[in-house]
Amino acid sequence: MSFHKPKSLFYGSIILLFIAACKPSLPTEYDEKDTLPKIYPDYTGVTIPVNIAPLTFMLDEEADGMMARYKAGDVEIVCANKMQPNFRDWRRLKAAALKENIQVDVFARHDDRWTHYRPFTITVSPDSIDPWLSFRLIPPSYVSYEALTINQRCLENYDERVIYDNMLCGFEVNGQCINCHNYQQYNPERMQFHARQNYGGTVIAYDGKLKKVDMKNDSILSAGVYPAWHPWMKLIVYSTNHTYQSFFTTNHDKIEVYDSESDLICYDVDTDEVTNIENRDDELEVFPAWAPDGRTLYYCSAHFVHNDSVEDLTADIIANYDKLHYSIYRKSFDPATKRFGPRSPVFIVDSLGRRGGSALLPRVSPDGRYLLFSMADHGVFHIWHHDADLWMMDLKMGWVRPLDEVNSCDTESYHTWSSNGQWIVFSSRRDDGEFTRPFFAHIDKNGHFSKPFELPCADPDYHRQFLKCYNIPELMRGPVPYGPHDFARVLKGEGVPVKYVRW
Repeated sequence: MSFHKPKSLFYGSIILLFIAACKPSLPTEYDEKDTLPKIYPDYTGVTIPVNIAPLTFMLDEEADGMMARYKAGDVEIVCANKMQPNFRDWRRLKAAALKENIQVDVFARHDDRWTHYRPFTITVSPDSIDPWLSFRLIPPSYVSYEALTINQRCLENYDERVIYDNMLCGFEVNGQCINCHNYQQYNPERMQFHARQNYGGTVIAYDGKLKKVDMKNDSILSAGVYPAWHPWMKLIVYSTNHTYQSFFTTNHDKIEVYDSESDLICYDVDTDEVTNIENRDDELEVFPAWAPDGRTLYYCSAHFVHNDSVEDLTADIIANYDKLHYSIYRKSFDPATKRFGPRSPVFIVDSLGRRGGSALLPRVSPDGRYLLFSMADHGVFHIWHHDADLWMMDLKMGWVRPLDEVNSCDTESYHTWSSNGQWIVFSSRRDDGEFTRPFFAHIDKNGHFSKPFELPCADPDYHRQFLKCYNIPELMRGPVPYGPHDFARVLKGEGVPVKYVRW
């Protein structure tokens, strides 16, 4: 009697044999080297959220080949040339890693000899991170902004989408610039961003309704610039700025951005009313940020008295740009009356006893405990300053410190907290000094951060081939539901004019 195997089983066997044959085997003979491997991105000793996409990496040194293994419990992933786990294996590995760390072994081949480097670990935290990240992508050319988009990326996989494309409403002579996307409490249905020049205006999206606002008014300095949504009220505080740029040929920082004037205003999304809330002649107020309780507004301010002998205010600022030092202040707010109290100091740079210093971009942790900010020698736009670092203040205990465990020898600038307060994301130029890319770090119960890790990509070499900067990383609970053409249609229409009132 003969037996014939069903075709489905026969073909299934071939497929299983093919997969088994393609799975690389680790070398059995090798030399030991008691140093960590040089890999890119650098994921040695990092802590990652349980819902992050697979970490991929490649050897960052000359070699004829590479083998790498992720191992946690009885789960093992082996890859050749580039470590690129698939999603199924990665999920199994992370589940096992909640009980014990992932151990990583890297082997490099030089000619016919293999070398095994010192193993390192990756810790998987049970603390998740908000699943979506949005950012502006811009070339690092300092003057070009046409090929500019606001994008969103799912952190649980590699899905990336365009929120808005700058060239949908203009090009070249009739060009447009978009910036400063911001959300109310990580809600992707409640967002805003600005368009400058062609079809200029502020786009407000709120629970499915989109509108364009013309925020220019004779009673305020300028249209709104840097935004801060109130945690639950339909209010947005903006700084209003007269901004200028200088470009250098020999200075390491290449560009300086500064304000000749800046104030704070508050805008009501429902009524389109706007009012000044801080507009001192001898102060430059910028970068508002709400505390999570909605009763305190933080912001930055630099004291600057214009020289009466200099008629041009901008020229006066340019001559003294390196003497501009911003400190952090706060104002109380009564949600019932919409009244702001007088300002009070939070962090004055002179209190450090250091020469100079400029504190910017305050962001309060969701539990109200910590104030995260960026510090550099001077100025208002740290994203161009190679000496910029992240600092943190404990609002309960009062101590202030640089985040040495997070900072690099290059720029650390824009940053934000995750909604659960367990993670931060920030922009850094640590890879090459030119391109800003998103990095993430975990905070423990004592206020200390883990080693930062770079945004994972399907191909670990992606960022080295992608010649754009990530600007203003903002975490979100989900993807923005509006499409690029939805925003373009709104921008091409007339803007709703604001009405100035005194609250």
